[in-house]
Amino acid sequence: MPVTWFLLSLALGRSPIVLSLERLVGPQDATHCSPGLSCHLWDSDILCLPGDIVPAPGPVLAPTHLQTELVLRCRKETYCDLCVRVAVHLAVHGHWEEPEDEEKFGGAADSGVEEPRNASLQAQVVLSFQAYPTARCVLLEVQVPAALVQFGQSVGSVVYDCFEAALGSEVRIWSYTQPRYEKELNLTQQLPDCRGLEVRNSIPSCWALPWLNVSADGDNVHLVLNVSEEQHFGLSLYWNQVQGPPKPRWHKNLTGPQIITLNHTDLVPCLCIQVWPLEPDSVRTNICPFREDPRAHQNLWRAARLRLLTLQSWLLDAPCSLPAEATLCWQAPGGDPCQPLVPPLSWENVTVDKVLEFPLLKVHPNLCVQVNSWEKLQLQECLWADSLGPLKDDVLLLETRGPQDNRSLCALEPSGCTSLPSKASTRAARLGEYLLQDLQSGQCLQLWDDDLGALWACPMDKYIHKRWALLWLACLLFAAALSLILLLKKDHAKAAARGRAALLLYSADDSGFERLVGALASALCQLPLRVAVDLWSRREMSAQGPVAWFHAQRRQTLQEGGVVVLLFSPGAVALCSEWLQDGVSAPGAHGPHDAFRASLSCVLPDFLQGRAPGRYVGACFDRLLHPDSVPALFRTVPVFSLPSQLPDFLGALQEPRAPRPGRLQERAEQVSRALQPALDSYFHPPGTPAPGRGVGPGAGDGT
Repeated sequence: MPVTWFLLSLALGRSPIVLSLERLVGPQDATHCSPGLSCHLWDSDILCLPGDIVPAPGPVLAPTHLQTELVLRCRKETYCDLCVRVAVHLAVHGHWEEPEDEEKFGGAADSGVEEPRNASLQAQVVLSFQAYPTARCVLLEVQVPAALVQFGQSVGSVVYDCFEAALGSEVRIWSYTQPRYEKELNLTQQLPDCRGLEVRNSIPSCWALPWLNVSADGDNVHLVLNVSEEQHFGLSLYWNQVQGPPKPRWHKNLTGPQIITLNHTDLVPCLCIQVWPLEPDSVRTNICPFREDPRAHQNLWRAARLRLLTLQSWLLDAPCSLPAEATLCWQAPGGDPCQPLVPPLSWENVTVDKVLEFPLLKVHPNLCVQVNSWEKLQLQECLWADSLGPLKDDVLLLETRGPQDNRSLCALEPSGCTSLPSKASTRAARLGEYLLQDLQSGQCLQLWDDDLGALWACPMDKYIHKRWALLWLACLLFAAALSLILLLKKDHAKAAARGRAALLLYSADDSGFERLVGALASALCQLPLRVAVDLWSRREMSAQGPVAWFHAQRRQTLQEGGVVVLLFSPGAVALCSEWLQDGVSAPGAHGPHDAFRASLSCVLPDFLQGRAPGRYVGACFDRLLHPDSVPALFRTVPVFSLPSQLPDFLGALQEPRAPRPGRLQERAEQVSRALQPALDSYFHPPGTPAPGRGVGPGAGDGT
């Protein structure tokens, strides 16, 4: 049964308090102050330059408190605008300096003990207003006679009338002295809309405002626009962001009346509604009725995602801002809960769409990220599993360092952290001496290190007793042997028909090089090979993003026993060199179709950790790049020059049971014929002199 909604039968949000406002006549700004003070509105439109705080040589006036009041500024009896009146309360900070001679302050002072009677304090107070789409600053001059000066106490206030702002808008107010002796004061004033004003008939912009009701019917939410027939109005749905501009979701110009239905799964706390009549200078009314709705908060966490940027950084994607904290946890195989590493790694505050980094020396597939909100686990993702493979049966050792170089070690297990050495009956305790020996001999991977301690991941594979599994394995092999023999030829024929999977990665240096890559990919498909290349997946890449597209293609290719082909060009070599030097990509973020740049965060770990041989192959084109120009790290796998080394290149792409040499040479000639027109077009575009019959100098050597 659908859950009854908390409160959605409302007009533009919750019922507002009706305000009756004071009226000011005339368009002029004005100022007045407390009895005894003198004040003057010096300028009603100045440039706001607060500057740095400067030390005060003596007593100064400084604003201590801001107070606002809403009033109406009226040109006529029924032609008014909403206006914000601001009162700035002032106090005296600092003390009088002792006079050095009798003539100071008129020569009437008694050795500096008494306050100068003829002295007064003067201050220039700046008020800054910001309300989209307008902003302005005003300058108020205030003078306080010495008789009213009470050090550290309030001396009164100065009032400014007034700042006009749009109905329903948010006004941000700052106040500071000039020069600035104290931090500026700030205040945010939310203005009511037409519903909250008793005098709305005096405000022309309220006369034709559409009225909106929000109601619930089961799992659906209805936006009911109660306007007259044929009245035109605009309606917009958007995500209100604490930081940055609103994110638009839906906008239409409609004719009333209207009923618009929303699915409850589309609701999030920051989903807001804006409505306005399609008339010049009309008031736009904004409401956010789902801020306190429990189901909207559930939808928000369902939509939130953790996204890995590099091997050291990640961020939280979500439609709205979230109060959340994150930490690392250790996920052991077997389905046990992920154990937070607190201590030694504390919880970190998370900001939506802001990069977060943990101080890791190395990453590990068993390391995961947990996100908590109000002490409740909301998200958990093992971000590194995609790039580093499945969970490993490793044990995590926590090293704690104390004073005088004292240190202790414990092994993280589902039951807790087991001290080493220990006489407990856990697996880590039984293998405690061996784990300590592995740690001392450098067989464990250090994940984190600081003055307080360290984290180590120690392999457990060699300690796993598998004797009992051998008998079962033998039985399974014997039972399956006959089936395997019968299916072997069928599976081989099916695999040969489908061909081996090959993922082709390249840097899109220019359009001519992309056509050359397309010709190579098309030729390889005729061998047969199942070739994946971003040229043929632009729509899919635009929807998923280059990082997600590459991860999915790489995982599928390698799981099927395929090979990843790195096609090097001058642009690709430059990108690889940049990554090897800086460890991150260039500031220019991934383009919508830049699969090569997106792939480096996953490709580099395979080469650095020795997993590339047998899974990767390199290639480059004759006359464009010599294989020796490829960075040394990538030459740990074969790098072929095309088309001169096509037979060897195709041999590296074939299944382990390669075709006969004659068949391989025939396929190389087939690919060379298909590739030659694209090579001629790339190296000798139309309009340039055709090459001679002989082989020019530098052909095939990268010059």
